[in-house]
Amino acid sequence: MAKSIIIVGGGTAGWMTAAYLARMLATSTPGGARITVVESEDFGIIGVGEGTFPSIRKTLGRIGLAEADLIRSANATFKQGIAFVNWRSTGSAGPDRYFHPFQIADQGSGLDLLPYWLAGAASGQDWASASNVQMRVADAYRAPKLITHPEYAGPLNYAYHFDAVAFAGLLRSRAIEQGVTHVFDTIDNVTMAPTGEIESLVGRKTGRLTADLYVDCTGFRAQLIGQAMGVPFKSFKSQLFTNRAVAIQVPYDDPAAPIPSYTKAVAQTNGWIWDIGLQERRGTGYVYSSDHTSDEAAEACLRTYIGHAADDLPSRILKFEAGYREVQWKKNCVAVGLSAGFIEPLEATGIGFAEIAGVILAALFPWSDQCDSGAEQFNAQMRERYAHVIDFIKLHYCVSNRRDTDFWLDNINPGSISDGLRDRLEQWKYRAPSFIDVDLKHDIFTEHNWQYVLYGMGYKTILGDRIAALRYFDEARAEFQEIQKQAEYALTIMPEHRSLVELVRRQGFTPKRAA
Repeated sequence: MAKSIIIVGGGTAGWMTAAYLARMLATSTPGGARITVVESEDFGIIGVGEGTFPSIRKTLGRIGLAEADLIRSANATFKQGIAFVNWRSTGSAGPDRYFHPFQIADQGSGLDLLPYWLAGAASGQDWASASNVQMRVADAYRAPKLITHPEYAGPLNYAYHFDAVAFAGLLRSRAIEQGVTHVFDTIDNVTMAPTGEIESLVGRKTGRLTADLYVDCTGFRAQLIGQAMGVPFKSFKSQLFTNRAVAIQVPYDDPAAPIPSYTKAVAQTNGWIWDIGLQERRGTGYVYSSDHTSDEAAEACLRTYIGHAADDLPSRILKFEAGYREVQWKKNCVAVGLSAGFIEPLEATGIGFAEIAGVILAALFPWSDQCDSGAEQFNAQMRERYAHVIDFIKLHYCVSNRRDTDFWLDNINPGSISDGLRDRLEQWKYRAPSFIDVDLKHDIFTEHNWQYVLYGMGYKTILGDRIAALRYFDEARAEFQEIQKQAEYALTIMPEHRSLVELVRRQGFTPKRAA
């Protein structure tokens, strides 16, 4: 008998999970899992999660969604990283900006360039521009690939910005094409069995609904995993203080305006502002701490940042709390997306966690009715990932030299920094982050990501006696020079970002055939 899954909640998490499981569990074939998504018209999509991580390309490729369709239907643009503005200090005489690229440091020669950069072999360049070409390509409003590259592939690593509501609709269409059943209904009650499992759901229109496995994609409400099953939420608000966001969508004054291929994150007195370029508008929002400023002051700050273009535009306020459920799969219920946890919008990990959960769930799917062993492994995997990301996000705040408000002062308070992160920061005073500092099984972010943020923020690593062991300064200087030549070449061949997006909308990608 075919296994059945009910996913409660649509949105990005619900429909991405449905489409991915449908593909991996053969929903469209006899004997494959039967999947139903119950989507309520009473609860809208949050719809401001417009940034992604490069793993999204593999996920969408597996789902079978064409990259050109993503660009056409979801207002999508390319994302090559994040530009951080005003995070290091206030009132500094020089520019306060650094770039966190998706492309890792170029080490084609086999030489580890970072120690040589720390020793001054790159002529004062910042680490991102010295170590790879992506920052210069992005700053020139260029795309990470050509129209002749295959879908989901290109010479530079990339992700996307998109309209989250349109993206969810695109995933819905793809999931239904693969055999997923779509039901518009509101779940009014969850019936529990004496064993602690979910026995059934009660829909307002459809009545009693049953399945072998229930997936909670109900967002912050956590209707199944939290309300019905009583799984607690573990808060990390003592480490990460932002807990609200006010968002405004801003049309372009000029429809032909260049589109940045990166997220802009601009630090403010009590948080930071995101600025994302889509095809037809910008998505902006101020992520802030309600313990340090009011909603009214936060909205005023965002409107000041946008300027007169925001005068007649509506805003939305979203509330959240940094944290996650240590148990995300209990009995026959699995939480995916915001119902499982949320850190904060910085570094766009929200959709990434939903992707990972879907991938692991597909691998551990209980074909034999035994949920417990799979649940234990799932929970351990997700728990480690959330914990490690919290430290990575905290890094952005706790090494700042900003001292202008209580928000920034509280962020550097040692009591707000985990023991593990404090220990690593102490070690990194004398050595750079390396592979020994990350868990490749559980970390979303590698040592390269830690390096770009750490040194972008101006952190100082003293090499001390190790400098005497750096015997290849000439080779390192030559490599840094070669990277600059590669950047110059990339600027001559990479298309303007908006031009590529518009060309893809018209004709799709046209990859060259092998000779």
